[in-house]
Amino acid sequence: MPKVRAAGFSVSIDGFGAGPRQSLENPLGERGRELHEWAFGTRTFQSMFGKDGGSEGVDEDFAKRAMDGFGAFILGRNMFGPSRGPWTDDDWKGWWGPNPPYHAPTFILTHHPRESIEMEGGTTFHFVVEGIETALQRAQASAGTLDVKIGGGVSTLRQYMLAGLIDEIHFAVSPVVLGQGEAVFAGVDLPSLGYRVVEHLSTEHASHVVLAK
Repeated sequence: MPKVRAAGFSVSIDGFGAGPRQSLENPLGERGRELHEWAFGTRTFQSMFGKDGGSEGVDEDFAKRAMDGFGAFILGRNMFGPSRGPWTDDDWKGWWGPNPPYHAPTFILTHHPRESIEMEGGTTFHFVVEGIETALQRAQASAGTLDVKIGGGVSTLRQYMLAGLIDEIHFAVSPVVLGQGEAVFAGVDLPSLGYRVVEHLSTEHASHVVLAK
């Protein structure tokens, strides 16, 4: 049966999933890039940007799992771009250039309507103003027999966790302390939501922890 999963979600030792003050120069927030060092050198990450080579091993295994088997993606608006409020720049089509790495229908949570955008490589961005449940219903209908990925950011992950709508979550806990940023676990009681640790492996770059119901 298809699942709703969050995978490859990087978090700091002190529980932040992004740095503060996201901007065009710092799409992951200040120092947010440090959370993802475990993934940057992997074969999966390199191939996403048309490059050869990359590392094998545990980090690569989790990086591959974080992108494989999904028929649709759900992202918060911050994951699409740095702007807030009504859409004012129709030329902005995401952080990734003409060929985003999703290659599947991708649903963007927003409060402001916008026409869908068809990109190269099979990615189409759809903008959903009706809330997280509607976005999930549309994503599941698009995904068919494949899983739906809750791709972030932190606010989006928290909303779906607290609503009990995610079946499995893979956190990559990076050996970094940020001190400030977007807190993933504040006010979230994972055991009461039914989550337990079902897998954990560590490398020099991250501790990979999988939670499931």
